[in-house]
Amino acid sequence: MRLIPAIDIIDGKCVRLSQGDYSTSKIYNEDPLEVAKEFQDHGIKYLHLVDLDGARSKHIVNHKVLEKIASKTGLKIDFGGGLKSEEDLRIAFESGAAQVTGGSIAVKDPDMFFSWLTKFGSEKIILGADARNKKVVISGWEEESGEELLPFIQGFSDQGVEYVICTDVSKDGMLQGPSFDLYQEILGENRDLKLIASGGITTFEDLPALMEIGCEGAIIGKAIYEGNISLKQLEKFIF
Repeated sequence: MRLIPAIDIIDGKCVRLSQGDYSTSKIYNEDPLEVAKEFQDHGIKYLHLVDLDGARSKHIVNHKVLEKIASKTGLKIDFGGGLKSEEDLRIAFESGAAQVTGGSIAVKDPDMFFSWLTKFGSEKIILGADARNKKVVISGWEEESGEELLPFIQGFSDQGVEYVICTDVSKDGMLQGPSFDLYQEILGENRDLKLIASGGITTFEDLPALMEIGCEGAIIGKAIYEGNISLKQLEKFIF
């Protein structure tokens, strides 16, 4: 299972939110590159980089942060937040993203999302399927779409989506454990899906449990920044 630390960006700084609420924003480092380099120094190979300004603005904003991290580390970065057009994707890929995540666009303009799959390939495009009470939420988690989570994922999987990041918003940033039952349910219906668990990872023990379920990756955020999981522990898990 891939370990994927998260860096969320507001105003160019590394922050974390609780349950997607922007008013809970807490700055952990003024320089995201410093954080990314520390991850890499402990054997981390992947990074989940979220443009929270972009998610609100509905277009890419913090691509310079992406470019800086991509050019000064060897991390494979999946980048998301506000990607709404092919121009946004062009900027993201040219700035060094290995993969991009589309969530809101998949709900509001699925034809556009499928055109990205066709043009860039399923290995480059991740479906962001974030949910509250099994209903898909969009626009930086501030808007409920009315889409039921499981049929939503199944529909895109049937159309060739390979990677899905699923965040249970109620768990995100709360340090109360991930949604094991939800991920089991998703994988029970989509055995071939490369499911990346996100939200709620609290202790190191959560990681082997997610691997046992069959998650392809796990995104870890606040648990690292608050010291619940050390980078040394992640290093041992990797090697």
